Amino acid sequence: MRLFIRNANELITLKGSSKAPLTKMEMGKLEIIKNGSVWIENDRIVKVGTDEELADIYQNELPEAKIVDASGKVVIPGLVDCHTHLVFGGSRENEFNMRLNGATYMEIMESGGGIHSTTRSTREASFEELVDKSMKHLDSFLKHGVTTVEAKSGYGLDWKTEEKQLLVAKAINENHKVDVVSTFMGAHAIPGEYKRDSEKYVDLVINEMLPKVVEKNLAEFNDVFCEKGVFTPEQSKRILQAGKELGLLPKIHADEIEPYEGAELAAELGAISAEHLLVASDKGIQRMAEQGVIAVLLPGTAFFLMAESARARRMIDSGVPVAISTDFNPGSSPTISLPFIMNLACMKMGMTPAEVITAVTINAAHALNRGNEIGSIEEKKRADLVVLDVPNYLQLQYFYGMNHTHTVIKNGEVVLENGVLL
Repeated sequence: MRLFIRNANELITLKGSSKAPLTKMEMGKLEIIKNGSVWIENDRIVKVGTDEELADIYQNELPEAKIVDASGKVVIPGLVDCHTHLVFGGSRENEFNMRLNGATYMEIMESGGGIHSTTRSTREASFEELVDKSMKHLDSFLKHGVTTVEAKSGYGLDWKTEEKQLLVAKAINENHKVDVVSTFMGAHAIPGEYKRDSEKYVDLVINEMLPKVVEKNLAEFNDVFCEKGVFTPEQSKRILQAGKELGLLPKIHADEIEPYEGAELAAELGAISAEHLLVASDKGIQRMAEQGVIAVLLPGTAFFLMAESARARRMIDSGVPVAISTDFNPGSSPTISLPFIMNLACMKMGMTPAEVITAVTINAAHALNRGNEIGSIEEKKRADLVVLDVPNYLQLQYFYGMNHTHTVIKNGEVVLENGVLL
C-alpha cells in the first residue's frame, strides 16, 4: 500500500529528535518544510521533502498511490498522550460539585471518594463493560488526533482488578487503531482494607503483584503515587526499585499536592519520567535536568482542580525535557481533548506553541520509550501523522478550545477523514 500526503502548507517533522527528548531551545525547533509531502509504503515513512521533490522521485508510482491532499493545512506527527488512566469504571461528577463547594482533593479522597470511589466501580465492572467503555474513549482520542495512548492501572488495588485493567488495556490495544501502552500502578492509593497498615500493602505490591505483572507480560512501566497521605518517598523507592529489578521502567506521580521530594526521587532512580510536578522544588527540577528525567506535565489536572500549574517555564529553561498529557481520568481530569490541554500549556504554563507541539509528539514518545519509532516524521519511522485544518501551527493555540483534526493516518492507513472515523 502506498500513500502520498501532498503539499502541506507546513509539514512539521521534528527531524533529528529520535535518539533523545528535546530540551531548552531545541524544544522550539520544529523543522518545518513548506509545501511539504510524505511518501508512505505500508506502515512506514519512506521519504520526506517538498512536494516538487517527491512528485519527481515517485512519478512512476503516483498512479497507484492513495493521495491525501494537505494543501493549505498543517501536517504533524500523530499525537502521543503519555499519561492517562484510560480503563476505569463509574463516574465522579458529584465530586466536581463538592469541589465547587470548597472540598479539597485530599478531603474527598479521605472521605471515601476520589480514587477509592473509582476503585469500587472498577472492581464491580465486568471485563466486557470496561472494554466497551475504553474503546469508545479511544474513538474520541483518535478524533482529536491521538495515535498512541498510555494506560495506567491503579483502580483495582487488589490483584484481581489490577490484572483485569491490564488485560482490558491489552485487549483494546489489539482491537483498536490507537496504540495502547500499559503501565502498572498498583501503588495508586492505599486501599481501605490496608489503611492502618500501609506497609503490608506495599509488601503485597512488591512481592505478589509486580512479579505477576512481569510473568504475564502485562505492562512496560511501573508507577507510584508519591504523596503525603499516600506512599512515602521511602515506600515509593522500594516499589519502583523492585519493579526496576524485574525489568519495568519506573515512572512516578511526584510533587502534585505538596512538596515531597518526588522529583528528587525520580532523578535518584533514573525514572523515565516524573509526572504532575505542580510543586516540585528547584532542587528536584535541577536533579531531573541532570539525569534526563522527562517531566510529564498535566495542565488540565491543575485547571480542573483549580490549582496552580506546574512551572513548565522553569523546567524548560533548566534543561528538563517536557512532555504534556491529558491525565484523562474520572476524578481530576475528565477530558480526552489533548488539543485543549495544548492550549492550557500555553496559557497557564507559559509554553510556546512550538514547545507544546514538541511536548505532545517526540518528547511524549520518549516518555513511553518509543522515540525511535514514533513522534517525528522521518524516514523508516512508523507512519502516524495528523493533518490539521489550519494554515499554520500558531493557529492551533490561537483558536483555542477547538479540535482542528482533519485527517489521521495510523500505521500508514487513513483511519479518520474530514473528522469522520473510517
